[in-house]
Amino acid sequence: MTSPTPSRTDQAPADPAAADDALATQPIGYWSGLAHAAVTRHLRDAMARIDVTQPQYWVLNRVHSGPAAPSREEVVSQLTPLADGPHEIARVVDQLLHRGWLREDASRLHLTDAGEAARVRLRDLVTGLRAEVHAGISDVEYVAALKVLRRMVANVEGDGAPWNPLTK
Repeated sequence: MTSPTPSRTDQAPADPAAADDALATQPIGYWSGLAHAAVTRHLRDAMARIDVTQPQYWVLNRVHSGPAAPSREEVVSQLTPLADGPHEIARVVDQLLHRGWLREDASRLHLTDAGEAARVRLRDLVTGLRAEVHAGISDVEYVAALKVLRRMVANVEGDGAPWNPLTK
């Protein structure tokens, strides 16, 4: 007896008006790209209204987290894969040093009091924006969506391990 061969779903052209029963045929690249662009634009627009950028928020969070103060090189190395270009994070560190939100001593970066206050304000803003983006989506649905996306990345990357952009 032979085992049945798995069926394959045909790939349809991207269709923003696709009915629910046709969503399985829609291209993930289109929909994930559309979601990325819309959410990123929404977040960056909100941050721009208070004269902050998303990469500045990343740097503030990275300097805040971790058991030891990171070096500039560590911050740049860890965040560059998320950035729009290879020099963006180094420039952001300079901007935050100039703004007085970071200070550097012994080759290590530290948040100033003003930097920590800004990080907390930004976290509140981002938490509110997250609530807008997640409206009508349960945590269970969100986790399921991320697991599917993580699996797709692992399928493409070929290692089957959970994907982490900071280690790739």
